[in-house]
Amino acid sequence: MTGRPRGPVVTGVDGSDIALRAVRWAAREAGARKVPLRLVLAFTHVADRVAGHPGPGPRLRDQLLDQARKSLRAAAIAARREVPDVVVEEHLRIGFPTSVLVDESRSAALVVVGEQGLGRVAAALTGSVAVSVAVHAECPVVVVRGEGTGSTEGLPVVVGVDGTPISEAALAFAFDAADRRRAPLIAVHTCPDAPIDPADPDDGFEAEKALLAERLAGWSEKYPGVPVRRVVTDVQPVRQLLELSRSAQLVVVGSRGHGDFVGWVLGSVSNAVVHRAACPVAVVRPEVTTEGVLR
Repeated sequence: MTGRPRGPVVTGVDGSDIALRAVRWAAREAGARKVPLRLVLAFTHVADRVAGHPGPGPRLRDQLLDQARKSLRAAAIAARREVPDVVVEEHLRIGFPTSVLVDESRSAALVVVGEQGLGRVAAALTGSVAVSVAVHAECPVVVVRGEGTGSTEGLPVVVGVDGTPISEAALAFAFDAADRRRAPLIAVHTCPDAPIDPADPDDGFEAEKALLAERLAGWSEKYPGVPVRRVVTDVQPVRQLLELSRSAQLVVVGSRGHGDFVGWVLGSVSNAVVHRAACPVAVVRPEVTTEGVLR
């Protein structure tokens, strides 16, 4: 999605500590990109009534609106404490969290969500808000995972590569993220089914190593300042990415989007990493042209 306009970094707010962690991460990202941080709180109670549910009475509704505004203000304060010069926009929108954030994604550079929060009751009924947003958003989505208690400076950005347009979009995002952070990049290509000669274990990986080198060549030319470590292994992709996430600042995975998570194995990889990684995960899907072609 390299052709997107320089929109804001959007993050969801719901008053939870997990959402505030995502706000702080998003503030740093917006500061690094030099774009506004747009804080969005989805007020679901009126949406419930519109959807045919009773909804709260006027007094309770006013109390809930007041609490929502306080949550937005608290998030804005947290963002400015994290990055004092970041431009913060506060927006209270009527609707359900997933639909509101997907709508915001149409004009955003990036959407950032916490691993939980964003309306726990709705999430319990309809599935993970974070995953739903990542699947349907029209821009990259970062799911902020991990405790985030220490500095991530110098830690690598990790990206999965499989040679498809999906992983090409992930590579574009990953190289840009590593360059922006002045961080090394680890590019991972797994081939658990590659034929291995016990007498020469490395021999079975030669074709895969060549494929990875070919995929990275153009990006390394574009980002000469990004140190790249190539990893080609027969370890299962989920296991490899989760292992690397323990000492990374960001893992980048690809997704086809629109309801069909895609990794290396029928969509299981991206989904598993989003749910289980030890650091934030960026989910990136290719742009779709007017002819329906991935690029």
